[in-house]
Amino acid sequence: MLEHEEVVIRTGVRSGLPIIIAVHSTALGDAVGGCRMWPYPDWGAGLADALALSAAMTLKCAAAGLDFGGGKSVIVLPPGTASRDVDRRAALLDFGDAVQGFGGRYHGGEDVGTSAEDMWVARERTPWVHCLPVHHGGSGEPSELTAVGTFAAIEATWRHLAGTSSLAGRRISIVGLGQVGGRLAGLLAEAGAELTVADLDPGREELARTLGARWVDADTALTAEADILVPAALGGMLTGSLVPRLRCAAVVGPANNQLASPSVAGELARRGIVWAPDFVVNAGGVIHGTIIDMGGGTPDEARNATLRIGDRLTAIYGEATAAGIVPYEAAIRLARRRITDAAALRQAAG
Repeated sequence: MLEHEEVVIRTGVRSGLPIIIAVHSTALGDAVGGCRMWPYPDWGAGLADALALSAAMTLKCAAAGLDFGGGKSVIVLPPGTASRDVDRRAALLDFGDAVQGFGGRYHGGEDVGTSAEDMWVARERTPWVHCLPVHHGGSGEPSELTAVGTFAAIEATWRHLAGTSSLAGRRISIVGLGQVGGRLAGLLAEAGAELTVADLDPGREELARTLGARWVDADTALTAEADILVPAALGGMLTGSLVPRLRCAAVVGPANNQLASPSVAGELARRGIVWAPDFVVNAGGVIHGTIIDMGGGTPDEARNATLRIGDRLTAIYGEATAAGIVPYEAAIRLARRRITDAAALRQAAG
């Protein structure tokens, strides 16, 4: 049975592309979530991604203490098609129309394949898109705070494992050097970590050289001997077949939906590998958007809220240890408690 509140699938009148918006929950407030523009085998694969990502956004907002629910948008590109090969402006205007149809119950932003400039185009059709370019009066890309939050999560995880948050000399392997992964790599290099990095874009090898990182292919990075593995690309990377090949003490990264299936969390735990729940780790972006763009807060307020991701993760590790469960289950319990409590309050209020 579909657990989402509302899912809209429409063909863009200008672009002819499938535009999908999935609202998973508004129990805590209006749904928020970025717009992904990406090639899929078919529109059904895009729908599956939207459903999974929007459900993860509900957990992310709840675990982060935000009074918002989860949603997600997907603009489905044909297989093997780059976004530069389609009428991008037409697709974004179509996306804006779809967002407008929700009347403010869903707020969009940038995600994989889209940018702050793209949200400015969509704003021509709806006021319910955020993280606009700074030169248009917006707060800009949320990637910086996503990286800051992930860095705080890595420090908290290493403190949980080794009793210290210092990352100097720690071996960290990063898969994905995009807007978030690249910024995170810079923070880790400044902290003195020894980096191994990979990205599908060979042009990012220059960044690796600048940071003094070892450049390898993605499979080598995934299975490198490391203290911490950082998935910073697309989701589904942690599979049952990969787990036996991992040579790390922990997995902490900003990628969404890292587990190919929930059972992988248990498989990682049985190998003694700590997995930091991704929807806790990568909340910096939604914190950025909801506090600055939607709440009228300051960048400092958003940054301070993002830094608390480390404290939140420490509490989750403590609860998991006390209850004899994996951190993933502890994080799910935390998020569901907030959602259940909010629903109860609404019902009591009549």
